Amino acid sequence: QVQLVESGGGLVQAGGSLSLSCAASGRTSSMYAMGWFRQAPGKEREFVAAISWMGGTTLYADSVKGRFTVSRDNAENTLYLRMLVLNAEDTGVYYCAASVFSGTYYYSYEYDYWGQGTQVTVSA
Repeated sequence: QVQLVESGGGLVQAGGSLSLSCAASGRTSSMYAMGWFRQAPGKEREFVAAISWMGGTTLYADSVKGRFTVSRDNAENTLYLRMLVLNAEDTGVYYCAASVFSGTYYYSYEYDYWGQGTQVTVSA
C-alpha cells in the first residue's frame, strides 16, 4: 500500500552531521504521520522522531532533542531527518515508518509501513 525507501546513511565522524531522507510512494494519501526509528547492533529498536503529516507537529526522543530535526515535504512525499553533533551512540540502522492512524507515534506498533533501513555509523 505504501512503500518507503530511506537514503542518506553513511559513515561520519563524531561531532559531524548527516541528513537522511525517506521517499514514500503508493497510497501516500492515507498517511497520517511518519517517524524515524533506529536500531544498534544487539539493541532493540528505539524511537527517534516523528511528525504529523498534515499539521507538522513533531515529537523527539530525549536522546536526540536539540540535535536532530525531523521535517517533511508533503508535495514530494518525503520525510527528512537532519542529524547534528553525532556521537557513537547514534550509530545504527535508521528506519522510516508511516502510520495511517492517529496515535502517540512513539511506539513502533503504531506504524503500519516500514522502509528497509539505512546504516548510520559514527566513528569515535
